[in-house]
Amino acid sequence: MKSNISFKKVASMVAMSLLFLLKANGQDYYDSKYDNKRISLGITLSPNMNWLRYGDFDVKSNTAKIGYNYGLVADFAFSENYYFSSGLLIENLRAQSETYQNGNDFVINNYKLQYAQIPLGVKLKSTQRYYRSYYGQFGFTLGVKLSAKQEILNSNRVVVQESDNMKGGADIFRLGLQIGGGVEWLLDHNLRFMTGLSFNNGFTRVVKHGGANNSYFALNLGILF
Repeated sequence: MKSNISFKKVASMVAMSLLFLLKANGQDYYDSKYDNKRISLGITLSPNMNWLRYGDFDVKSNTAKIGYNYGLVADFAFSENYYFSSGLLIENLRAQSETYQNGNDFVINNYKLQYAQIPLGVKLKSTQRYYRSYYGQFGFTLGVKLSAKQEILNSNRVVVQESDNMKGGADIFRLGLQIGGGVEWLLDHNLRFMTGLSFNNGFTRVVKHGGANNSYFALNLGILF
């Protein structure tokens, strides 16, 4: 009888110990909290949808086009949830507009602009839980023109003029205001996958004809090390 009672006690203690270990492991799995790195570097690829804004200049139509950005991103932590975010990106922007010429006649302008861009912003990041953290970002982008191409078609969509450098028709600098947010997914202790959306509002002229500005929405994808 005594041995039977002792066996039950031992079995109960073993079962309780196993439950405690399973619970602790489960909490650690779902919390997945690791120390944040002071500096994170990574690579990014961001498809974008961009368009021109002409202000008071009269245009027949404006068509958004798909472009892309790629390059290096860097986050510098100055506290657990606050970061300075920068990098070096190659920004490829495309746009199409129809502008009037000689009364009711119009021409179609296709633009391909490329800039070397340096983003400067503040990144606010949540505490990491369930192998992910959420972030919001706000700042400015500084761009220097690398190339600017223009194709002009008449109303019958026949090419009448092409320019590989636009000969001063595009401004050298592009400044923009950027806001966005997303999620960083923990893949390993030193590896995170970044997903997010951003809006870049260009507030300086990029095309001299008509004083056009450029803005775009971007899908931000990246790997941070």
